[in-house]
Amino acid sequence: MIKMYGIKNCDSIKKAQKFLTARGVDFEFIDFRQTPISEQTLQSFADGVGWDKLINKRSTTYRNLSDDEKQNISLALILKNPTLIKRPVLVTENGIKIGFNEKLYQDLI
Repeated sequence: MIKMYGIKNCDSIKKAQKFLTARGVDFEFIDFRQTPISEQTLQSFADGVGWDKLINKRSTTYRNLSDDEKQNISLALILKNPTLIKRPVLVTENGIKIGFNEKLYQDLI
């Protein structure tokens, strides 16, 4: 089963959900705000793709961080501010995909 992590009002989440639903791909959506992710899950994201791909540096949350926080991204900081995570995070049996891209999602069909 595919798991999609994000926040429900995110445009990228909406596009990804529409794409997968239109193609009959089953997935479970987990909203960071309603169901906070565990430290273990977050660490698995970081281990799978690295901090650079995982952090949304264009987000308002990231821009509002201090320079020190930007230089020292940590599990604790992200757990406190889950909107720092680029969305969606798709967890499949073949690994983790970050962000929405139709070409990237084609292999899920």
